[in-house]
Amino acid sequence: MGPVNWLAVFLASALGLAIGLIWNGVLFRNRRQLLPDNSERGGNYGPVGLVLLIGAVMLGHNFARIGIETLSMKPWLYFMQSGGVAIAFVIPAVWLTHLRNRTEPARRIIDCLFWLFAYLAMGLVFWLMR
Repeated sequence: MGPVNWLAVFLASALGLAIGLIWNGVLFRNRRQLLPDNSERGGNYGPVGLVLLIGAVMLGHNFARIGIETLSMKPWLYFMQSGGVAIAFVIPAVWLTHLRNRTEPARRIIDCLFWLFAYLAMGLVFWLMR
């Protein structure tokens, strides 16, 4: 097992959070923004950032286990692994939570796509910083 690239871990989680700020702010503005316009209530960017950091730590450990030699020969593994985690674990959890809360289908799809894009972006960071 190789060393975990901790700089990539923190940059990947920061990029995921930045995507969340844009996704829930500019692209799909809603009342559940990560950083709300009104200053009366705080944004929920802290928990989202923590979840993204935990995911990035897991991906960093996973890429260290795979090894730089294998990843150099098969760079698509960065995206298969990061996108696979989103598709197999994160998106079903988000979808089921929205389903239980009776959220409208369009909102479910938008939120699930955010997590897919965020995890693929994290894979991109690890690929660029190999």
